[in-house]
Amino acid sequence: MDYVKTYGNLIKKTMDGHPVAARRMVNFGLAEESFRIGHFPPKEMPQALKVLDSQSLANVNAALKNPQSSCWTNIFAPVELMQCFDLRCVSMECLASFLSGFKIEDALVNEAEAEGIAPTLCSYHKSFIGGTGSSILPDARLYVTTSLACDGNINTFRYVGERRGVPGFVIDIPDQYSQEALDYLVAQERELIGFLQERTGVRFDIDRLRETIRRENASRACYRRYLGEIRHRYYPKTLTLEMFLLFATHLDIGTKQTLDFFRLLEEDVKKYPERKGKAIFWVHMLPYYQQTLQEYMNYKEDYYIQACDMNLDYMEKMDADHPLQALARKMILNTYNGSYDRKIRNVARMVSYLGSDAVINFCHWGCKQSSGGVMLLKEEMRKRGIPMLVLDGDALDRRNSHDGQIRTRLEAFLEMIDTMGESK
Repeated sequence: MDYVKTYGNLIKKTMDGHPVAARRMVNFGLAEESFRIGHFPPKEMPQALKVLDSQSLANVNAALKNPQSSCWTNIFAPVELMQCFDLRCVSMECLASFLSGFKIEDALVNEAEAEGIAPTLCSYHKSFIGGTGSSILPDARLYVTTSLACDGNINTFRYVGERRGVPGFVIDIPDQYSQEALDYLVAQERELIGFLQERTGVRFDIDRLRETIRRENASRACYRRYLGEIRHRYYPKTLTLEMFLLFATHLDIGTKQTLDFFRLLEEDVKKYPERKGKAIFWVHMLPYYQQTLQEYMNYKEDYYIQACDMNLDYMEKMDADHPLQALARKMILNTYNGSYDRKIRNVARMVSYLGSDAVINFCHWGCKQSSGGVMLLKEEMRKRGIPMLVLDGDALDRRNSHDGQIRTRLEAFLEMIDTMGESK
């Protein structure tokens, strides 16, 4: 029996007319999953990832239970600033993913499309719109988003903000780095600080921001050392756990608990053996629920996800003495900002550094930047002799997943890289 689906069906029935009760059911489910991971985790799950899993579940649950202390964002927003105002950042993509974990994304997407939202819009956006429209997601204190990466992002936040009466702030990020661009972005950060002070009643403390940046630098240093270890070690994980890493690298970066996690990760990886299987470098979204990918890659040493480029979009040390300029530089030089060539160079650099055996790029339905640039990336990998598989599908909405097609293409690809390895 599929207990998650059964519970999800109960949530969907309750949503219609009793959204607050449905929300409580979501909170209860998150709390139960956090308890399960804390006390009865899969035996293959590394200690550091148990901590990450529990923290991620707890953070989302806290954001849903205390919405007036939460801030809706996208994953590229300067969360370090919001932390200075005691706001818990939770992204639109994160909320949509966790609701999808209850297998209710179909109802939320249908809710959005019934409002007139285009079927071609990204399912993360539609799920978020449906979740807020049905009130299963409580209204946050405010939202902060950026123009980075997603061309539908700003419109979605403005639409939801206006409909729900949630005030927001949009950051316009220049696509090229220059002193003028840096100054332009710092000026927007100062405006954002004023907005946050007005909306929260908390006075901005730049020393608190500096300390946050120092913890972020320390976290990223641990992460770089972890990456050095997985060049030659197998570290077991799942598609979901690699996706959860976005909490540590983005939404919660700079917090004490995230620094503690990265310190644990750096030590935990050293317990694991030399790699023997095929290390896959993943590009873009992770369809965590996809059956064939789970079967071949979740806690499997033969073929496994080594890293995902979304967790590696900015790896430089930041200047804590000039934190606003450091945050501006981080946003402008993000590998998802500007020309697609920047992303290609980053993927090529990381694949070379990690010694990855192959690349898989998942083109998520509705995401134009991924689908539009993927053949440029594949050509660069071809020049470097790195096999690359392009998969098409929906990272969130199970109805758009074609398992048979994915299985056929994945198995043929894995057989090919096995044959290439034998011929070397």
